Amino acid sequence: MSDSRPNYRTEIVLDLADIDAAAWDALLAAQAEPTPFLRHAFLHAMHASGSATDDTGWSPRFLTLWVPDGNEPGRDRLAAAMPLYAKSHSYGEYVFDWAWADAYRQHGLDYYPKWLAAVPFTPVRGARLLAEDDLARTVLLRFALALAEESQLSSLHILFPSDHEADLMQEAGMMMRHGVQFHWTNPGYADFDAFLATLSQKKRKNIRAERRRVAEAGITFRQLRGAAIDDAAWKFFNRCYRQTYREHHSTPYLNLDFFRRIGQAMPENLLLVVATRDGADIASSLLVYDADPAVSTLYGRYWGALEHHPCLHFETAYYQPLEFCIAEGIGTFEGGAQGEHKMARGFLPVATRSAHWLAHPSFADAVERFLARERQGMDAYLDELNDRNPFARPPGGD
Repeated sequence: MSDSRPNYRTEIVLDLADIDAAAWDALLAAQAEPTPFLRHAFLHAMHASGSATDDTGWSPRFLTLWVPDGNEPGRDRLAAAMPLYAKSHSYGEYVFDWAWADAYRQHGLDYYPKWLAAVPFTPVRGARLLAEDDLARTVLLRFALALAEESQLSSLHILFPSDHEADLMQEAGMMMRHGVQFHWTNPGYADFDAFLATLSQKKRKNIRAERRRVAEAGITFRQLRGAAIDDAAWKFFNRCYRQTYREHHSTPYLNLDFFRRIGQAMPENLLLVVATRDGADIASSLLVYDADPAVSTLYGRYWGALEHHPCLHFETAYYQPLEFCIAEGIGTFEGGAQGEHKMARGFLPVATRSAHWLAHPSFADAVERFLARERQGMDAYLDELNDRNPFARPPGGD
């Protein structure tokens, strides 16, 4: 019996611009957990703007599988692809391995560079192994692991993969690390008051008080989408974004060029909330969304303020976006990494995973033991969080 499996050709592409955007996005659309952050335009903006490049410690590689195109003899078509970076640090990842790097250094070993498969600066779960089927997905993962072994880099890390991909990675021998985020779900609320009605009385009262404080300060809001986010709006948002980093004495990961690029390339995925007081814009938050029923998710990403007022952050980054989700029928709002304070505002804990492979056998054993202990602590933490459920009755319940 003949072997009918595809004869894949593997290729490492250094520049995403050399991969056809339509072919890349078609693979993404076919995944079980697509997100706008793996779109060709979003990743290309990261690189072309200088945000994620060799100079910033993110050296891009794109692992690809190709098969003969039956419709065009002599040509190959893209069967699978994944973004991969040689990282010289651990900034912008949101899965913290600084202690691992310190342990390597203390033993005279180099932890950096390391291989990282992730969306730069974006802690959002979703597809990482873009593939036309599970066979291609498995071959792509083996390609990544083989590259990690042959390259003599310390390790391979795949952050926030989909659940199905994480299962494949675990089956392939990668170590699992567990985390938690906080997501809000919309069962079909008629309005914001309908959402509030599902919360405990204390949580409901606190949210109303927070919103009232902002309104009494004379602050109003507008929600800009698509082409309505003009260059003046991008410049204002960039000021707010940079101010957040300035207040934390750190350097912004992104720049105005990046925001302009995604504004031009994917306006249908962008929501900008702008706060105004006394005729002047004072704060803003930028969110990414996909209204397609297969995704139906709003992602909170960046925020900043030029003036500080009590509860302004909650209104700009949470309550206004929640109003948007309810009005547009969007099913999920992912508010970003970490933040137990989100639970008091109707967000519930959701488990996340990342996958890790370390070349050094002794360190791999030590990390595996650490992850087993960490998993026990994470399970207990999730149980504790679930005991603090803010809802008086389940969302959408009678």
